[in-house]
Amino acid sequence: MKFRIIIFFFILFSSLSRAQNIKILNKVTKEPVFGVAIYNVDKSKSAVSNFRGEADLDEFTDSEIIYFKHLSHVLKSLTKQQIKSNKVYLESNTQGLEQIVISASKFRQNKKDIPQKILSIDANQIQFANPQTSADLLENSGQVYIQKSQLGGGSPMIRGFSTNRLLITVDGVRMNNAIFRGGNLQNVISIDPFAIENAEVTLGAGSVIYGSDAIGGVMSFYTKKPKLSYTKSLLFNGNTQVRYASASQEKTGHFDFNLGYEKWALATSVSYNSFDDLFMGSHGPDDYLRPEFALATTTGDVIISNDNPLVQKYTGYDQLNLMQKVHFEPYEDLSFDFGLYYTTTSDIPRYDRLIRYKGETLRSAEWSYGPQNWFMSNFQVTKLSSKSNLYDKIKATLAYQNFQESRYDRDFQSSTRNVREEAVDAYSFNLDLEKRISPKTQFFYGAEYVFNKVKSIGAEEDIVNNTATKTVSRYPNGASWQSAAIYSSIKYKPNPKFVFQSGLRFNYVGSEADFTENNMYLNLPFDTSRNESEALTGTAGISWSPNQTIQWKLNASSAFRAPNIDDVGKVFDSEPGSVVVPNEHLRPEYAYGGEIGLKLNFNDLLVFDMSTYYTYLDNALVRRDFTLNGESEIVYDGELSNVQAIQNASKAWIYGYEIGMKLAISNHLKFTSQYSIIGGTEVEGNIEVPIRHVAPNFGNSHLIWSSNNLKFDLFANYNGSISYNQLAPSEIEKDYIYALDTNGNPYSPSWYTLNFRTQYQVNKSISIMASLENITDQRYKTYSSGIAAAGRNLILTLKYSI
Repeated sequence: MKFRIIIFFFILFSSLSRAQNIKILNKVTKEPVFGVAIYNVDKSKSAVSNFRGEADLDEFTDSEIIYFKHLSHVLKSLTKQQIKSNKVYLESNTQGLEQIVISASKFRQNKKDIPQKILSIDANQIQFANPQTSADLLENSGQVYIQKSQLGGGSPMIRGFSTNRLLITVDGVRMNNAIFRGGNLQNVISIDPFAIENAEVTLGAGSVIYGSDAIGGVMSFYTKKPKLSYTKSLLFNGNTQVRYASASQEKTGHFDFNLGYEKWALATSVSYNSFDDLFMGSHGPDDYLRPEFALATTTGDVIISNDNPLVQKYTGYDQLNLMQKVHFEPYEDLSFDFGLYYTTTSDIPRYDRLIRYKGETLRSAEWSYGPQNWFMSNFQVTKLSSKSNLYDKIKATLAYQNFQESRYDRDFQSSTRNVREEAVDAYSFNLDLEKRISPKTQFFYGAEYVFNKVKSIGAEEDIVNNTATKTVSRYPNGASWQSAAIYSSIKYKPNPKFVFQSGLRFNYVGSEADFTENNMYLNLPFDTSRNESEALTGTAGISWSPNQTIQWKLNASSAFRAPNIDDVGKVFDSEPGSVVVPNEHLRPEYAYGGEIGLKLNFNDLLVFDMSTYYTYLDNALVRRDFTLNGESEIVYDGELSNVQAIQNASKAWIYGYEIGMKLAISNHLKFTSQYSIIGGTEVEGNIEVPIRHVAPNFGNSHLIWSSNNLKFDLFANYNGSISYNQLAPSEIEKDYIYALDTNGNPYSPSWYTLNFRTQYQVNKSISIMASLENITDQRYKTYSSGIAAAGRNLILTLKYSI
């Protein structure tokens, strides 16, 4: 009997020893790789790694070749006999997503080869930063400055440029449309940070690849791509996430899941955010406090004393984000992608307008943006290998977008509510190709066509009688804007140390507008407008690494922004007592710039990344005083207003310096720091004045400790001041959003925050993230912002993955 028991345990032990449970890890980070497809030559045997990177190879024989395939790693083949210590290491084909970029040419390139400075933000960084919106995601990079007029906002500033001088793309599709304005824009918050796989920010001009608007930079967002199983087995994974933030009483829920088959995959993402009124900090300028607010009652508008002046009434809003993507890959080098994206918000109170006074009384009883809706559908075909003489790689993208926005306002104790509603239908087609001419030379080229159609209405509502009458619309209803372009770029890499890249783009832009309806109210000297312009832009640069320690980058470029419908045909109140009217005589503005970068890498233990840049903006499109039929003032929304218009009336000079540092103190502890210095002036009349969107000096420093399941980040954000004499004239006019200096003049004070965040992986399914922001409870506003930033803010997040 004892002999039989011994034989039984011997057989059991032998069978267990033959079973092979392996762990698949990233070769560089040593982190487990989830969702690796494991199969033999004919795919008759297969397995998929779990969240710990583990897989069972028991059904494979010792001698047969086993393939390990993952979307973001290089395909690897081994036999069981070749696997050492039950671990398989895969090399990332994105090199950590910090070395490979897409936005520079629409195809994957080594980041080291690009003459321009490009920031890369990957999914792990996004998850750890845990941003409320995509604007906050950009701000966490430390090199993009964010302005906010309200809680539901976030207008990026890059190297002294913002709004319609910056370009936003989502999965390669241009988001900028015909009514992107020179005033602060909130469209970036329509992009769900939970759905983003990685983001790239090109610092500086990008007109050769992206055309009009890409003067100061390009923000490229790439959403999560459906993952295939590459086997006959189903690959299923999903995530559920809930978040709470104390400063705004934020309540956020999110879920996503992936269904992956051998050739088909689907990815679904849903997010919902609910924000209450935002609390500001306790220590700072009293000018930011909210002592009272207007309230509409059944008997009329009244002024209510705010029980807690730290509460910014009214700022809360809700947002819903949906995404559905389908991926079909019949062959390894051919794929089809289809995506649907939809974002909607509740009404968003515009806080900076609600705190304006007219004399001793609040000016507005109501001022809100209506729901901000964005819908996009895109279809993309990509072929990554071809024997054609014309191309090796080709990508075609067809997209449709619909933008809907509105705004309504009513003066205190007025019965008239002013309503403006806008919608834009945007169609686009892109064709991008790559051809390797020789082992040292690559050629990129393509074409683009964009067409926008604008709908716009204006109305005055009588809230007492519940009636509405038509009035002047913000834009000429039915206006159209279109752009057609061809571009080419060449990359010459004679050796691993030196790369030269250069490119050209020719662009035609045209717009048409009919002002007949608005002329019932404005009496413009023209009924129709047709604006056409052509632009030729170019870039040239080098990347040179004489040794492992030093890398030099040098780049020169030109960029342009053609007038859009917002420039040519807008009618709106730019500020109290001023109204902007249409101007059909506009030409493109051009930017000419240069950049020098130096990176010093001492064995990855200490890294310095420095760059300096200079940009000259010619024929700048700016808002200036104007006359309409010889009159410098007209009545608009019941108020006598100074007439202004967008004009080619300025020149600007912008310059700056950026320095970053990374220090690996130990295997688990590192220190990083980033600082940006920006300056510039523009011509107004015959004098040079500060530029509106030049941010103050700003930066951050992080002390990060991480182990297998735990990560800590103690960090500081800091921001310089802008004195009264350094404020742009248009900012001085908005004194109600600024603190007052000892002379009673508006200025933007310096500020800092101390912050702490942590992430703990409880097990393979559960992770917890917690942050305590603005620990010292500072009361501050980022430059040009109408709303004060959050005070001390506790953020708790729970994530469950399957």
